[in-house]
Amino acid sequence: MELFSQIVVLQWLGTAFGVVQVLLARQNNVHNYLFGIVAILISIYVLYQSQLYADILLNLYYLVMSIYGWFYWKMGKQKQEAPIAYANRKEHGITVGIVVGCFTLMAYWLGQHTDSDVPYWDAFVVAFAWAGMWLMAKRKIENWIYLNISNLISVPLLIYKELYIYAGLTAFLFAVAISGYIKWKKIIDKERGEAYA
Repeated sequence: MELFSQIVVLQWLGTAFGVVQVLLARQNNVHNYLFGIVAILISIYVLYQSQLYADILLNLYYLVMSIYGWFYWKMGKQKQEAPIAYANRKEHGITVGIVVGCFTLMAYWLGQHTDSDVPYWDAFVVAFAWAGMWLMAKRKIENWIYLNISNLISVPLLIYKELYIYAGLTAFLFAVAISGYIKWKKIIDKERGEAYA
């Protein structure tokens, strides 16, 4: 019972940092990554206790991509802040490759080498989230679509695992991702309009 209470408190704490992170990302604020890193570290512990091993790997990936994204957003390729943009054909190809490759590897690993009771479900969540996070680090608007596919699959998985607070956070993230896409599209349209003016 003591572990359960600790897990609940950590879920609330991780959720608070996660909410701030996604709201800052929606606002196109680079400091979203600081809050995200704290939320990730808390999540890794909670997920380990819940035997969601692919999600732990996902969070380790999030950690790396958050550090990369923080630097990329700040400096971009030309040592200046990277703008929000649509993914090009090559980036779409890489994104699909991430989904297929990640799902294949995770489904095999979870099914054959762990005690996971939801290997394919967990693998789908991770595959789309990995792709979305890569696009987020590149500041591509499509990140919101891939992250929301992951969120849509993740909510029932988290409910099944009785991680109700994280399920609620993920449902909230789903709504924020929709508004994030709309906001980022307005930013792109405004910048394009200014470029043509």
